[in-house]
Amino acid sequence: MGPAFKVYAHGHTAPGASRKRMTTGEVKRTANSATSAEVDALAQAVGDVLPPLLTVFEALDWFARQLHPPDKPALIEAIAGFAEPFASAREAFAKAKLPPRAAEFQRTLAQAAEYAGRALDGIVGAADDQDFTALFRAMGQRNRALAALYPLCPVLPPVSSYFLDRECRNDEALLAKLADGGGSNVGVIHASNRRDERGGWSLYVPEYYDGKGRYPLIVALHGGSGHGRDFLWTWVPTARSRGAILLCPTAIGRTWSLHDAEVDGANIAAMVRDVAKRWRLDRSRILLTGMSDGGTFCYVAGLRADTPFTHLAPSSASFSPFLIEGADEARIKGLPIYLMHGARDWMFPVEAAQMAAAALAAAGAAVTYREIADLSHTWPREENARILAWMAAAAGVDG
Repeated sequence: MGPAFKVYAHGHTAPGASRKRMTTGEVKRTANSATSAEVDALAQAVGDVLPPLLTVFEALDWFARQLHPPDKPALIEAIAGFAEPFASAREAFAKAKLPPRAAEFQRTLAQAAEYAGRALDGIVGAADDQDFTALFRAMGQRNRALAALYPLCPVLPPVSSYFLDRECRNDEALLAKLADGGGSNVGVIHASNRRDERGGWSLYVPEYYDGKGRYPLIVALHGGSGHGRDFLWTWVPTARSRGAILLCPTAIGRTWSLHDAEVDGANIAAMVRDVAKRWRLDRSRILLTGMSDGGTFCYVAGLRADTPFTHLAPSSASFSPFLIEGADEARIKGLPIYLMHGARDWMFPVEAAQMAAAALAAAGAAVTYREIADLSHTWPREENARILAWMAAAAGVDG
């Protein structure tokens, strides 16, 4: 099995950004008084660590999307070769002598590289892990790495490019718009949502938000035992690319209140009201989506009569006909539902999704069913842009 992800060559920046542009942007912000020798040292250090770092992120993204228990040994083997050279690159960067003004930048980039390295090393070390505990712990380090790297988007165009949907990474106008933004109340925001907290939320508002237009809202629900602070990164590139506000709540308990919609449902509804007070939303496009237990809770909360959601997009979810029996009949009629499931799902067999699609359609919902041949029990990030386009079409607005 060969890795089907982009490898950034040593000394090469990501698409849409030249070596000169990267260095100039960094010097302006962190080394205004640096000598030419210091500028050269900075450019060399960044040029040595950034390509392997972005390659590791691409590899981790690929691994997460392809993960299927029987394939784990081959997947680990495909990315294991990056571990040792990346360890050397991040060690050299941490020790590099950079201009004093670049100290905070160096610490931030080194921290992102450290978390990414822990993720990669943890995955490679989990080859004999039978219950996947070590593997999921390693993937948690990947989310920490993404959170650590994201603040460098304004100063490193290759990083900004990485945090976009693939088809948007060469969009110079979009990259410039993102670089020019960065006002108050934009970017990544957390509310009572540290990793040791439950019931809070994490939010992303595009840096170019100016309060003039109205933005669709994506409410994305993590899987069982997950956390909104981590699941946020599943959707940030698409929200950033397509101009959407993204809300990722964290369940009050270890998972969503599947047997009592009011517990988490009321909490999420309050979050949506709070976001609507602070940012301008397009009320015709308020999406509830989620993975696994989060997908199941899309049905539990989204089929209620008093929900604020206009569209539902559950993925890899379980389903029971009782969900329809207890739902509001008028609510279901014509409700746009984008239902996704992997043919290789080992936790909730695909037959559950087939039954859900048939039952919802019979009840009058406008169902779009996507059975994805190579998908196991993981999030299909390639569907994100399709979901937003589908939602726009269903709402009768330009995407």
